[in-house]
Amino acid sequence: MTVNTKKKVAFYTLGCKLNFSETSTIARSFKDEGFERVDFSETADIYVINTCSVTENADKRFKTIVKQAQKTNADAFVAAVGCYAQLKPQELADVNGVDLVLGATEKFKITDYLNDLTKNDFGEVHSCDINDADFYVGSYSIGDRTRAFLKVQDGCDYKCTYCTIPLARGISRSDELENVIKNAKEISAKGIKEIVLTGVNIGDYGKGEFGNKKHEHTFLELVQALDMVDGIERLRISSIEPNLLKNETIEVVSQSRAFVPHFHIPLQSGHNAILKLMKRRYMRELYVDRVKKINEVMPHACIGVDVIVGFPGETDEHFLETYNFLNTLDISYLHVFTYSERDNTEASNFQDIVPKNIRSKRSKMLRGLSAKKRRAFYEKQIGTSRSVLFESENKAGYIHGFTENYVKVKAPWNPELVNTIHQVNLTTIDDDGLVRFEFKNIMA
Repeated sequence: MTVNTKKKVAFYTLGCKLNFSETSTIARSFKDEGFERVDFSETADIYVINTCSVTENADKRFKTIVKQAQKTNADAFVAAVGCYAQLKPQELADVNGVDLVLGATEKFKITDYLNDLTKNDFGEVHSCDINDADFYVGSYSIGDRTRAFLKVQDGCDYKCTYCTIPLARGISRSDELENVIKNAKEISAKGIKEIVLTGVNIGDYGKGEFGNKKHEHTFLELVQALDMVDGIERLRISSIEPNLLKNETIEVVSQSRAFVPHFHIPLQSGHNAILKLMKRRYMRELYVDRVKKINEVMPHACIGVDVIVGFPGETDEHFLETYNFLNTLDISYLHVFTYSERDNTEASNFQDIVPKNIRSKRSKMLRGLSAKKRRAFYEKQIGTSRSVLFESENKAGYIHGFTENYVKVKAPWNPELVNTIHQVNLTTIDDDGLVRFEFKNIMA
């Protein structure tokens, strides 16, 4: 397409780090076509909303965001892309103000659909069959100049009974190792200090790397190759399935130059009967082994855990066993998800539905446990020396940053600290639960 005058485009991203990386790639395609990117709160000619459908709440937020765009500019063209757009395109197209809905493959060619930015009477849908989403599009995002999300894998071949992601993103497929390395070098050359590896199921990296179903490389080989790239200061692994986090990978990270001691490992339930209902590919005993291995070779490592409460069939006894299991496990924090029914999933037809008020109560209990776990982890770090990467935002007169093992620190705002890494001594935990420190010596 050609753009005669410089049009303005704004983006809003719901959901995961992977969505953020893909929004950045889509945004770059607009820039190539002569668009100027502005903040979503500003007046734009087109608003692009990258949707998520992991939870019911993400679905509901979409309508609110469309209204926000229309309030800013009632004449603006509104496009919806992403997982929700693939799963329920007509539902999004029927939302008042939506002009265009693009599915899993079409979203990366969005500018091809924008020959006319006149608002439509009805939302126009272009959505492929998900079985056609069998090719790979590489992405990375650069947000606050300190951290980038690098997509290395997409799609999933697992059949978890609660999950819509395979329906929204298709089969497991990977970026070519050479291209991952190239993207990582590009990010580093821009002065970004930290790269977070992201994907739908990154432990399955290597499958579909050259368009075939076998593994050309493994996740371990990806980690080893990235660790050898000069110029990358920090590499962080995002969520990885426990059955795909091999002991060899844990060992490599423990001796790594750039990979930081931080793992986020989905558990979902601490009861084997519920794990079987979920069709997870491990039992809790394997999860214990992974946590023990990490703590054995990296005692200071941060370990985050995903857990779902209120899954169909989860009794009070099941939940209490999960709670006690997590309470005794040497982990650092929890991401708690309240189960919500998703259309076209196996679990949506299960019996023994847990009432929503019970789900909410269980969620609150686990969030309380998470706060205790994080506090205990932070307390163990007091008195240690850590490296901190400072971020770019001034939050009420303070600058924040994260240590390599994901302890969040605060200090009075100083713009000279932005996007720099400093060696510090962690001293005290503040009233807001963040850690204060003393400078040791400058690292970068």
